[in-house]
Order: sequence, then structure tokens, then C-alpha cells
Amino acid sequence: MSYRVIGFVLLFLSWGAVAQEPATVPAISQSISYVRDIQPIFTEKCVACHACYDSACQLNLGSGEGAARGASKMPVYDGERTQAAPTTRLFYDAFGKRAWQQKDFYSVLDAQGSQAALMARMLELGHKTPLTPNAKLPEEIVLGLNRENMCSLPAEFEGYAGAHPKEGMPLAVTGLTDQQYQTLQRWLASGAPIDEQGLAPSAKEALQIVQWENLLNTPGARQSLVGRWLYEHLYLAHIYFKDGEPGHYFQWVRSRTPSGQPIDLIATRRPNDDPGTQVYYRLWPVQGVIVHKTHITYPLSAAKMARVKSLFYSGNWQVNALPGYGPQSRANPFATFEAIPAQARYQFMLDNAEYFVRTFIRGPVCRGQIATDVIRDNFWALFQAPEHDLYITDPNYRGQATPLLAMPGQNDDVGSVLSLWRNYRDKRNEYEALRRDSYADLPAPSWSTLWAGNDNALLSIFRHFDSASVTKGLIGEVPQTMWLFDYPLLERTYYQLAVNFDVFGNVSHQAQTRLYFDLIRNGAEQNFLRLMPADSREDYLDDWYQNGGQFKMWLDYEAIDDDKPTALKLDEKDPKYDFAMQLLARYGDLNARPDPINRCDGAYCSRPNIDPALQNAEQALSRLTSRPAAGLKVIDQLPEATMLRIETASGKREVYSLLRNRAHSNVAFLLGESLRYQPGLDTLTIYPGVLSSYPNFIFNVPADQVPAFVDAMENAKDANRFEKIVERWGIRRSHPQFWSYFHDLSQYIHETDPVEEGVLDMNRYENL
Repeated sequence: MSYRVIGFVLLFLSWGAVAQEPATVPAISQSISYVRDIQPIFTEKCVACHACYDSACQLNLGSGEGAARGASKMPVYDGERTQAAPTTRLFYDAFGKRAWQQKDFYSVLDAQGSQAALMARMLELGHKTPLTPNAKLPEEIVLGLNRENMCSLPAEFEGYAGAHPKEGMPLAVTGLTDQQYQTLQRWLASGAPIDEQGLAPSAKEALQIVQWENLLNTPGARQSLVGRWLYEHLYLAHIYFKDGEPGHYFQWVRSRTPSGQPIDLIATRRPNDDPGTQVYYRLWPVQGVIVHKTHITYPLSAAKMARVKSLFYSGNWQVNALPGYGPQSRANPFATFEAIPAQARYQFMLDNAEYFVRTFIRGPVCRGQIATDVIRDNFWALFQAPEHDLYITDPNYRGQATPLLAMPGQNDDVGSVLSLWRNYRDKRNEYEALRRDSYADLPAPSWSTLWAGNDNALLSIFRHFDSASVTKGLIGEVPQTMWLFDYPLLERTYYQLAVNFDVFGNVSHQAQTRLYFDLIRNGAEQNFLRLMPADSREDYLDDWYQNGGQFKMWLDYEAIDDDKPTALKLDEKDPKYDFAMQLLARYGDLNARPDPINRCDGAYCSRPNIDPALQNAEQALSRLTSRPAAGLKVIDQLPEATMLRIETASGKREVYSLLRNRAHSNVAFLLGESLRYQPGLDTLTIYPGVLSSYPNFIFNVPADQVPAFVDAMENAKDANRFEKIVERWGIRRSHPQFWSYFHDLSQYIHETDPVEEGVLDMNRYENL
């Protein structure tokens, strides 16, 4: 396909370099194509562990560029480093094998004298020590995030193999077929040539790319400011076009060159760092295999363009001077983009609320307990209507609030963490006091306070220890907490956890980010409490902040409004539950996802209009939901996110997520999460679909056996009885068909919501 608009000279040069490095390629290699023969094996058997920043030893096998780059001993995730680490983003920070080796990466594809390539030896070690089919793995094999990555250099392999004889590749899972093994070894023996070409847009896509680039690069001060704001809000998105090619995604980048010329990437640490030159916003293809955990999608269309133009490019507002890119600009986007009408900014984020909440809850960083341990395991998110948001409607209030909305993390001096933190905490609390007192002068909040503009208005968040997911609609039982975002809260959360967060940052930067997110969560809870009867708010707060949380409330949080009434008519006995029921009744048409399994309506606990065998299965599964672990002991044995695959006699299958919601006395502290667990109060949510990028386990249950499965779960009072369930229905890592079951989860996403399809991650797949 010809591509007249965006060139990928840098990419092509790098791939050319990779392909040309073996001086002579033996004839045997001609019969093996990287694109046709090798990448599909990597995609099937390797990418589930080797993608994103948490790939073992940074070996990313989602593309030829990643395979040629090789491995590194430097971990990306390190919560204790005192100095920020150099960035090592694939397709961003360097191109071609030699450039990566200058950043301390080492080859896994090159033979070392008479020794075969490191990959060949790792694969051989795995191939000669196969696992016992569907048996539990030996205890000495450490898995998950507790595993210490050895990252052996080629010269260190013998020592590794001697110490870990059962830990070849693929690690602790049913390995390659004999044919796959032979193909890879032949390819490696022939010098591992890579014939990969960069993905290029279709003619239709290229046309739309030009239109969007022209829009964001329109000359003029107003247009430049809007272009910058839009770029900073969309840089994480995997952009797709409504009539584009399936599987084609694009990403906004900053380039030194305008449309029509090859992209010359400006690779700054953050998207709002000083580019040091004139900037052009450009769309380039997302290269490599799409993996679910970083796949945060965003559509572009003619309707979307019309909406953007009406929000940002109309009206007669002016820009007197363009803001800079220094630490102050990064710290306070409200001041930086003050000239753009707040209504436009907030409305754009509301229109796309699911995307924005995904960016910071599901996140692009692949591993985030530093952020996720500040949120509860399941809660609902709602949004304040712009016409009821004082920041939007009252210029005087906005002027008072803006200086108080700055966020920490720009100064990462380790010695100054506490003083920096106190400064930002005090500003935030001054803002919360201003908000509380200003809203107290307004009419009491009512249903019209809530935004209900589209199906992004109601969101469910599920946290699974160090990752989380966001789904449209209200899923699960009525949660312990709900969040109500207004514009200052939504924008701050996005900037603090996405734009300004540096996964390569040091301990000071990461601690400041985490501490401020704690204040953000508290702000969202306070906003919601204003909807509850005044005399119930303190009780709810006491429930959310038990034990040490009481001290935290006194130490760090501003006092809530426990006086001004709500205009909502709610049952005094349980106002939060009544609120949830009225919300579901009132906004049922926006709730894209009715949930009879977790919230039974009378005798019917299954979805209507589905296969009767699945209805019966769902009816049985509902017996496991919304019950505390004190009365359902099996919850103690379950991991965070289990996938349940149910097969009907006709050959159809449905996939359900079985999520363990851990109860906490509070989520207000940086350390010691396990000390705040309340295991007797844990519950299960069961819902159709794949609600995690990181399955911890899979059960495969024929539909007619679901009642027996549920009976066994209800009676599994200890580990031995649970093990019998695993032996009968579980898909262990050693199961002969493990990979077909694992990838069927992605296939299910493809069938139900194809845009969201991506390879799932198995780094957290447990040895049950």
C-alpha cells in the first residue's frame, strides 16, 4: 500500500539495520520468514509474558524491533531507586539493535562464537524439561511478581541452567510444539533474519490522518493551545477510524516535521515536557502485536471532528500568550490551559469518560500497586453535570480555585518529599474547604446534579491487587463506596496518574504521586457524600476509614459538609442502597450492562434471551455472588481474577469473570495493605466478559455441570476440597491445551467487542 503522507523512515532504517546485520544469510533462512513463521509463534507462546514494561528482562517479543533489541538487566518497576532511570520505550527511545545496545541491552538472537544464541539455549532448556500434564508445578518454580528476574547474559547461561533446570522458556507453562521448536531453532541457527516492515495506513486512513493532523496543527495562538491540550489528552490512546482497517491503530506523537514529511519523533520523558523546538502533532501507526493491557482505544470519525470543532474552535475566546512547559505548567494544567473555556475541556472529557478513567485506572504502565492500593476493590464512578459544576459556571470561584489545584511530582528530590507533600496537601485542603463552603450556598444537590449525557456516565471499576479494569455500566452488588467526579477532580486525576506520572521515576516522584492520589480518592468520596442525607455522612465516612483511617482523616483530610441537606429523597435506613436502586431505575437506558447475576430481581438471576443452558448456568452461579467469605469459605482460596468458561452442548461458549473483591478496613496508607484486609467480608462478582487483562486462572465447565461446580464451591471449606475443584475443572499452566484456552479469552473479546481485542497477560497466572 502506498503511503504518501506519513513516512516511517526511522522505523524502516532500524528494521533495515536489523535485517542486514548478518553479513551472510544461509540459504536455509530463505524458507523461514519472520513475519509468516516466527512472529506468530512469539504471539502465541511468548507475548503473554514478554510485552510492555513488565516483560521479563524487558525482552519484548511483540515485534521484530523488540526481538532484535534483546534484553536488559535494568528493571522498569523499582519503587526504591533514588535516581530516575533512563527511559527505554520501544519504538520511542531508540531504533535498531546497535542503538539499543548503547543503552545496555544485549542480544538474545546472536550466536556467541561456537555457542548458540541465548534464546536458542533457553528454548532448549524448556523443551527438554516438559511439565507433567495438568499437574501442579513444582514449588521451587517461583512465579508472578515475586519472581526475581535473573536476566542472564549469554556468558551466565550455564550458571542459570544449573540453578534452575526446570525454568527454560516458555517459563512454567505448556511449551512449544515440536514443529514450533524446530522452526525457531532453524531460524536462530540461520542468524535470525527479520523481514518485518512497519504497518502503514490504508488510503482511507491516510486521508483522515491528514484531516486530523491539519486540525491539531492549525496556525494561531488559540489553535496551538487547543492542539496541545488535545494531544496531552489523547497521547495514550490507540486511535482507530470508524471505517478503517481491522487491527490498525494509531498514536498521537510530537514531531519536528509537519504533515507530508517523515515523522521526526520528539521523545521526551513526559508528553508535556519542553519539546525544545517547534512541534507538529502527528499520527503514526501502533507497531507490533496489540496486547490488551496497553490497549486503550479511542475512535475518530467525522462526528467526532464536528464535536471537537464545536467545543474548541468556536466562540470568541482569546489567548494572549502561549504558556511554557516548565515544572509549574506541568503541575497545574488548570492555569496552563486557563484560556480554553472550562466548559469545553470538561465536556470533552465527559463525552469520553470511559477512555479517561481507563487511562488512569487501567493504566498504560502494566503494573501499578503504587496507584491501585489507594482504591477499593470495586466501586462505581459518576460525574457531575457541567451546569452544576461551580468551576464551570462561576468565574470568581474558578479564579480562587485554580491556584489551589497544582499537583506534586515535578520535583523528585528525595530529601524534600515530606515538605513538598505538606505544601500540596495544604493547598488541596484549602481547595476542599473552598469547595465545601461555596457549594453550601447553592441549592441542595438533586438528580440533575449527575451528568447523564451518554453511556459513559455510569462506570464500574474493579481492582485486582496491582491492576484494575473499567467497564461501562453498573456491575456487581451495591459497592461500599462511590466516586463523584467534577471537572477539577477528573482533570487532576488524569494529569497526576497519566500525563505527569513517570514509570521510570524515582522513589520520591512515585511516593508523591501515590500520596496525592489518596487525596483525590478522598475528594471523590466527599463529592458523593453530599448526595447522602446530612446525618448519615459521618457514619459512612467512619465505615470507609476504620481503625488507622480515623487518624488519617484527622491528619490529612479536610472536614466534610455534614450539615447542608440533599434534595434526594432516600430511605433513611440505607440511603446509599436506595440511591443505587433509584439510580438504576432512573438511568436504566444508560446502563448498558444489566446485571441480574449479582443483583437478582425476584426469582430470576440470569439474563433474558440467551441460550436456556446458559440461563440455568447463570441462575446457579448467582448463588456464589454477593455473599461474604465468612459464609462462603472458598473465597479465601480464590485469586483476584478468575475466568470461567462455560460450554453448552451445542458447542457455544460464554466467558465470565469471577472477581474476588477484597474488603479493607481502609485504603488510606502507602504501606501494609495486607494488615488492613477483612477477609471475612470479601465477596465475589460474576459477570459475562473478560474484566481483566491479567487472568489468574481459568476454569472450563460444561453448562450442565455448572450446578455441580457451584455445589463444590459452596462446600469447599479448605484447600484440599478446592484442589479437587481445580483438578476436575481447572486449566493449569501445565494443561496440554493451556494455550488454546488462554487465547480463546482473546477470541471471545474479538467476537463480542472486536476493537478491544488484544493478547492477555499471563504473568499473574497462578499455580493452583
